[in-house]
Amino acid sequence: MLKNNQGNSLEKSLTDLKPNFYIMINLKNAFFIALTTVSLLSCKSTAQKTAAIKESKKEVFSIIDKVNKHWQETHPEPGNAFWHVSAYHTGNMEAYKVTKNKKYLDYSLAWAGKNQWMGAKSNDKSEWKYNYGETDKHVLFGDWQICFQTYIDLYNFTGKNDSSKIARAREVMEYEMSTSANDYWWWVDGLYMVMPVMTKLYKVTGNEMYLEKLHSYLMYADGIMYDNEAKLYYRDAKYIFPKHKSTNGKKDFWARGDGWIFAGYAKIIQDLPKSAKHREEYINRFKDMAKALAEAQQTEGYWTRSILDPEHAPGSETSGTAFFTYGFLWGINNGILDKKTYLPVVEKSWNYLTQYALQEDGTVGYVQPIGEKAIPGQVVDKKSTADFGVGAFLLAASEMSRFVK
Repeated sequence: MLKNNQGNSLEKSLTDLKPNFYIMINLKNAFFIALTTVSLLSCKSTAQKTAAIKESKKEVFSIIDKVNKHWQETHPEPGNAFWHVSAYHTGNMEAYKVTKNKKYLDYSLAWAGKNQWMGAKSNDKSEWKYNYGETDKHVLFGDWQICFQTYIDLYNFTGKNDSSKIARAREVMEYEMSTSANDYWWWVDGLYMVMPVMTKLYKVTGNEMYLEKLHSYLMYADGIMYDNEAKLYYRDAKYIFPKHKSTNGKKDFWARGDGWIFAGYAKIIQDLPKSAKHREEYINRFKDMAKALAEAQQTEGYWTRSILDPEHAPGSETSGTAFFTYGFLWGINNGILDKKTYLPVVEKSWNYLTQYALQEDGTVGYVQPIGEKAIPGQVVDKKSTADFGVGAFLLAASEMSRFVK
């Protein structure tokens, strides 16, 4: 047996040293853990400071102008009245409301005039359709009706002295409401496109039918697209679980699709009178969505294209994130969403939008191209931009300007 200088066995000596030895080791471990904890807390604090909203109202206006000036200068010719161009104008109108920049107003007025204050232009009601279509016959298809939101805003902004601005909107929507059909909104995008048209026309006309039909059409949409468990909307009936799954076998909720409806709820709730029959119902649905969305936000502040399966199509995406940011901010600004709970969500998404998605020249990047789903392998980078993505960014920034007052 090995012995030490005192003749004791080495094994016994090590045994005698064990308590002190382990105390020393444990003290070192405790110090390391404490140091690591302090370091992590410091990093967390730094991250929170980085994400915190630091802009003044003036600085938010500057962001709005940087984005909008770049878009309008690079797109001087008015586009058509189809959904993607019209979605930009819904953001432009919100930017005009908060900034009163007449250039924004004039840009939308020129666009509306070019399109004769119409969507799809057929005047033969016998051929009007509401299935998917990009022709003049698809008058009842919601993608041709979103333009009415801006026409109604322009009518309100310019003194309500020219009813021709909203004549086509009333003609189309009142014809639609005269039919017995309630399945006009069969894809989630359509809820953003048309729900606000209904509430805006209600405010102009006082016709309760707009609110009654809105509810009827929305209940149909909920029946085919809303998931009661996840509290989110599928894009349309093709994507309902388990018939359709993400690459990892999960429910596949498309970010921009849920962005459309989340922003859509914010837009209609603000237009409804406090006494409206279904107002609380819509508010509760909006709150349920807010909770589900907050839980799915990525650490970097964005939402992935497939909300509940980040690995299905990983990476940042701006259009859905911007619509969500608008909805969360509107909810906070109007006392519907708890500020303490949801401001951290907004701080992170706003930081993503302004520090990552927004490029130096005013381009809004990382916008998923036109489509209807999250696509594995699809490249979305800083050069990926689109009119509807800019519109969503302007909505979020306009609502942020109200928050920082």
